[in-house]
This record gives sequence, C-alpha cells and structure tokens, in this order.
Amino acid sequence: MTKFKFKAVRQGGEKYEGEKEATDKFALYEMIRKEGGTVTHVEEAKGARSKSLKMPAFLGFLNKVKMTDKVQFAKNLGVMIEAGLPMTRAISVMERQTRSVVFKTILVDLNASIGRGESLSLAMGKHTNTFSELFVSMVKAGEESGSLTASLKAVGSQLEKAYLLTKKIRGAMIYPAIIICIMIAITFLMLTLVVPTLSGVFKELNVQLPLMTRIVIGLSDFLKNNIFLSLGTLVIIVASFMYWRKTAVGKRTLDALVLRLPIVATIVKQANSARTARTLASLLSAGVDVLVALKISGDVVQNVFYKEILKKAEVAVEKGNPLSAVFMAEEKLYPAFVGEMTNIGEETGQLSKMYENIAIYYENEVEQKTKDLSTVIEPFLMVFIGIAVGFFAVSMLSPIYALVDVI
Repeated sequence: MTKFKFKAVRQGGEKYEGEKEATDKFALYEMIRKEGGTVTHVEEAKGARSKSLKMPAFLGFLNKVKMTDKVQFAKNLGVMIEAGLPMTRAISVMERQTRSVVFKTILVDLNASIGRGESLSLAMGKHTNTFSELFVSMVKAGEESGSLTASLKAVGSQLEKAYLLTKKIRGAMIYPAIIICIMIAITFLMLTLVVPTLSGVFKELNVQLPLMTRIVIGLSDFLKNNIFLSLGTLVIIVASFMYWRKTAVGKRTLDALVLRLPIVATIVKQANSARTARTLASLLSAGVDVLVALKISGDVVQNVFYKEILKKAEVAVEKGNPLSAVFMAEEKLYPAFVGEMTNIGEETGQLSKMYENIAIYYENEVEQKTKDLSTVIEPFLMVFIGIAVGFFAVSMLSPIYALVDVI
C-alpha cells in the first residue's frame, strides 16, 4: 500500500484534502468517488513506500485490454449518453460491469479526468496502449462537431468489423497450423522412440542399409544423444526469428513474402484494402480531416508497403493532388476498384460513402476466401503428410524387405 496526499471536491462544491493509503492512485480515485467526492489533485506522500509489485516487462501483454471490451465500451457509452445519462455515470456503469481489472482501472481514471474538467478524448489520449489514435480522433471529432454519440457508435462498429476481419483470417490459419505442429511432434517422437529400436535390430543383423535409412538413423541418433542441444538450438532459432521479424529489414522481408505467396497474397491485398477503406470511411464520416485520416489509416494497416502508399497519399493530398491518383498508380497492391471508387467519391463529394462500399465489398471477399482457404490448403497438406510418411516408411521398411529376400 502507498500513502497519497489528495485534494478533492464534494458534490456540493466543498473542497477538502487529506491522506489515504491505496494500492495506486487509480484505487484512490475509486475510494474518493465512492465517498461522494472527485479528486482534483493527488501525489505520493513523502516517505511513503509502495509495496505493490510492478509487472515484469515480459508480462506486459497482461496489461492489454481485449478488443471486445473496447468495442462494448464505445457502443454502450454512445447508447447511454444518447439516452440522457451523464458521461461520468455511464462510465461508472461500465466500470461495474467489466470483468477486466485493467480496464476497470482505466475507466476509473477516465472518470477522474472528466471530473477535473477534461474532455473524453483528452482523457483517453493518456492511455495510448488501450485507445488507438483512430479511437481518440473519432471521439475528438464527435466532441467538436456535437455528434459524440454518433462517433462512438461509428468507432464501435469500425473496431468490431476490424476485429472480426482479423479473427476470420487467423481462424483460417488455425487448421493448417495445428496439422503442421502435430506432424512435427509425431516426427520427433518417431525419431527419438521408434527409430532407435529399429536401428538396434539392423545393427544386430549387420544389414547393409540404404542411404535414406542411414539419413533417418543418423538424425535419430543425433537427437537422442543431443536432446538438450537440439531443443536449445530450436529455441534459439525461434527466438532469433521472432526478434528478426520485428526489425525493419525482417518486417519488410516478410511483408514482401506474403505479397508473393499464392492464395495468401490475394487475401492480404483484399484485407488491407478493406482496413484502409473502413478506417477512411469511419474517420471522414466523423468529420476528421483527410490528412489526419490518411495518417491514422497508415497506422492501422500492418504491411509496410501499404504504410508507404498511404504516406505517399498524405503527401500528394497535401500538395493538392487527388487521392484517387495515388491508388490508381499502386494497382499491384490496391486493386483498380479502390482507385476508381475513390475517383467517383471525389467527383460526387461522397468519398466516405464510397469507402464504406469498398470496405463492405472486400470484407465479404475476405470472408468468402477464408472459408475456402481450408478446402484449398487441405490437399496440399495431405500431399505433404503423404510424402513425409512415405519417406519414413520406405526408409525403415526397405532394409526389412531386403533381409527377407536374403533369407
């Protein structure tokens, strides 16, 4: 527990101050709020020692708020404010409902900031790990235009669609990933448990072994005699790859690779087109400036090549050039449909509507292709498994057949 000095205001306007012990300042905000006051200033008392434990850096993922919680926050807050509830009361309702301790703490802090006279967007901007720039910008645009409820509903819908799109793509990759992992596990068990038994029989019979058999037995002997070295090497390889993929060179290389893979490339291009269009549609409809919308869209897309195109678009629009010209010049990544619809939107003044149509079209395309992906990949997996099983069977059975022929 840590001792804090605080200043607060009661509901009647009376100011007061004092000292209290709490696990952190957010817990203090909650204590004062339950007493009927609003904290205006808080600081750690001199000589106070915190006994709370900081979460290790490698466990930082535990501090993340689920996307479903953020979607519900945006939608429910918009509905409650539209129904006439004060913002602080609406946030308090969601604070009591959420099961996430991390999100509960953030909601307490939002209420405390709003109680001090800050806007919702400013309060949310303090929690960049939870509320994205897209989320904050749309809320800010809603505050400035007087349509906060509409902006909250729009950002809730946008986040939900982006989440579902990502979930569908990941879901399509689960089946092949599980099959490959099972194959690796079975191969490891066969090499460390089954092959050593057979190799012992071959040595006793002094049989001349084919090349394939010697390769399998050699690999088996290495794994059996160097099990910790093998596992350590595997861990180092995986860790090195995970580190490399986060570097600028690694990310660029992998992003280029996925854009060249059969089947996968089409899904990646359509998914990025959907994300770009959905983000631009949401931001432009909320009244966000097109340059800000392009900048935020560049943060939303994950592929570095798409980030570069949106950066080019930002520079082009700033110089007074049409946005459609940028998309038309990049048809290898953004399909021609995106550029043409953007051009129509610029000519008719309905750019956000056009992007909404683009997003719906490509989201449906990605959904259909991810459904078909398992069907398409399954034959390739069966061939791969057949080759692996066949190689192992031929390697271990051919010496036995040779021995039978000799006998």
